[in-house]
Amino acid sequence: MANAGTAAGTTEAASDAGELLLVVAGAHLRGQPLNGQLLELSARFVEETRTAEQYRLFALATDPPKPGVVRTPDGGAALDVEIWALTPAAFGRFVAGLPAPMCIGTVALAEGRAVPGFLVEPYAVEGAEDITHHGGWRAYRKALSAERA
Repeated sequence: MANAGTAAGTTEAASDAGELLLVVAGAHLRGQPLNGQLLELSARFVEETRTAEQYRLFALATDPPKPGVVRTPDGGAALDVEIWALTPAAFGRFVAGLPAPMCIGTVALAEGRAVPGFLVEPYAVEGAEDITHHGGWRAYRKALSAERA
């Protein structure tokens, strides 16, 4: 379990068990197509939470579909995310296998913690659909499915 005593605004990269924490926002969420990559590394689901109101979410043209999360100084919103815990070795293997334009950066959470998590290089969102108003990847995918039905 994450360290509940962490002061607001500080970085919390490790759980009490010595694992490294990782924020996921799209295709690695539970039930999504790339979640198996975390499970293969024996990652442990920690919690659902929200980011601080500093992010934009974009639908990237990838296969499988995934979002790009970009931190922005203005016009951002809170996004639904999950936190997972991995051993340091598993975290390293996971990050080493990330394809561009995905990257790991510091994600500010609504309650004040800052945790390593998925972001995207800004060039990747040029021309991509801004889906921030959905509040998260699952809500966007649900709305997309409803439109197609």
